[in-house]
Amino acid sequence: MSPVQPRHKLLQLPVLIWLTLVWLMLWRDFTLGNAVVGFLVALVVCLVFPLPRLGMQLRIRPIPLLWLVVRFVADVVVSSVQVSIATLRPTRHLRNAVIEVNLRTPSDFVLTVVAEMICLIPGSLAVEARRSTHTLFFHAFDVKDMAGVEQFRQRVLDQERRVVRAFGADLSLLDAGAAPTKGA
Repeated sequence: MSPVQPRHKLLQLPVLIWLTLVWLMLWRDFTLGNAVVGFLVALVVCLVFPLPRLGMQLRIRPIPLLWLVVRFVADVVVSSVQVSIATLRPTRHLRNAVIEVNLRTPSDFVLTVVAEMICLIPGSLAVEARRSTHTLFFHAFDVKDMAGVEQFRQRVLDQERRVVRAFGADLSLLDAGAAPTKGA
């Protein structure tokens, strides 16, 4: 069990600001009084439901982050076309699969980001995430054979590597099989 931290150390200013902005947008009333009330509500929410500490130090690397975004958008476009063609072809028999992927990085943050990014690509959906073993299970659309299963698994591991290069600490980079970068 992790050590209990005082509540004042669990308050995070960015979260308070974000919740206050959400409050203001929901009410559509951008007055000082409403901002104060929103901040107080955000404070109560943060005290009652504190966020856990991330098990990984984030280090944003701009160039790998740009590559992650570009590759993600390309994957979304290509998969959208593939899913459209597969569903509009009337004579084709589609075979789907549930595929287990063991991630190499022991980070809850990486597990979550990889699962969400793969889910946003058409034709795949995360059906289970096992935090204890860092394993994801995906439902994959139109998988023909075991080569297709391995291809999907490799796509997920490549996505993990791109996420770790964009956000991970040097130790996480080594765990995922990516070389740590100096300065970038």
